[in-house]
Amino acid sequence: MAMAPFSTPAATAAPHATPTPLTSSRKHIAMCLSPKLGGGSQRARLASSATPQVRALSPSMAAEEAAGPSPAPVNVEYLAAEFAGHGVGFEPVGGSCAVKMALRNGSVAHLLLPSGLVTSYKPAMWHGTVTEVLHTNVAEGPGRRTVIRGGVSVDLRCAGAGAGGWSPSGAWSLHDIRGNPTTSIEIELASAAPGNAAAARCVVTLHPEALSTEIAVTNNAPAPMALSCGVSNHLRVSTPDATYALGLQGSDYRSVEPALSEFSIIPPDYRAAARQPAAAGSARHRWANRGFDMILSGGGRDSGAADEQPDGEEDDDYKHMTDAMCRVYSHAPRDFTIIDRGRRNSVRLHRRGFEELYVFSPGSQYQWYGKYAYVVVGPAMLEPVVLGSGDTWQGAQYLRNPNV
Repeated sequence: MAMAPFSTPAATAAPHATPTPLTSSRKHIAMCLSPKLGGGSQRARLASSATPQVRALSPSMAAEEAAGPSPAPVNVEYLAAEFAGHGVGFEPVGGSCAVKMALRNGSVAHLLLPSGLVTSYKPAMWHGTVTEVLHTNVAEGPGRRTVIRGGVSVDLRCAGAGAGGWSPSGAWSLHDIRGNPTTSIEIELASAAPGNAAAARCVVTLHPEALSTEIAVTNNAPAPMALSCGVSNHLRVSTPDATYALGLQGSDYRSVEPALSEFSIIPPDYRAAARQPAAAGSARHRWANRGFDMILSGGGRDSGAADEQPDGEEDDDYKHMTDAMCRVYSHAPRDFTIIDRGRRNSVRLHRRGFEELYVFSPGSQYQWYGKYAYVVVGPAMLEPVVLGSGDTWQGAQYLRNPNV
């Protein structure tokens, strides 16, 4: 079966009103992880402040959204009957539904509906068993609701005359399931803005050696739309003191506050700004205080060239993550690796369609193998992409298990 080529990071004209399915295969994953991949930088940028800006999520807004009305319970019995087979099972979890994928080589992954949160990824290891790669916490949220944080989450936001301030977060529906337990299993999720002004699809695929997340967004409105997207991967580690990031040497970075979303795990005593003081009014001070909100609203692009200068350049190709840190790296390689010496495990991250890379460590002052024994990495955007009417943007990330 022929594989549809993945588009370049730039917006491209779409022949249809909705994105075509994002096909995946072992051949596809091998191609995407190839070091010969070109990293072309052909993104369409916001030309002026007159273009609609993507809504930033402040801490107060995050709490307000989390406290909003609970989504309608998912009909688990219907999903089990409609999408039976393919190596997939369905299980109710409160008002949500856990979609469980399992391959014959032992690799498994769990995804929650309607949030789209991937809560577990256990790849098969060289020693014949599986190991959990993702870190999650279960807590009580606003309205005494049970909330699961961490895992792999997609933060996608659109702004424009047609889409308004739309995000599919928490409103994904199961569109299709493809594949089989021998080769790979694809879970395709779909969401649409009011009036179908924008349509988004997210395909989560479990491969024998990787877990991929592929995203496509189409602007169906007659006017341009600004889009911003980031993917957060909470990776389980023994302790950040035993964890290293390989391959970031030579990349520019900006220090920011941790990303805020309904799925973020942030220690209550984390204070990145206090550990990284900067003069008031400087670009570094603005980034440290506004953090990921600035990323998702294309922060600093209208403030002059001086504000766009990075804080520094990474000089360590074996970056120790023992200290609390939160950075956005630019000009970073498409592939880099997280190594945990304590668990004797490693994860390789590859991205497409995203120019920047988000890296967060809560620090090593917490208990080994405890609630805050994790690091967060993932593709990000410093500036939104502009989609013309009918255009489609595609992006992807691949968590590869090199331990098979």
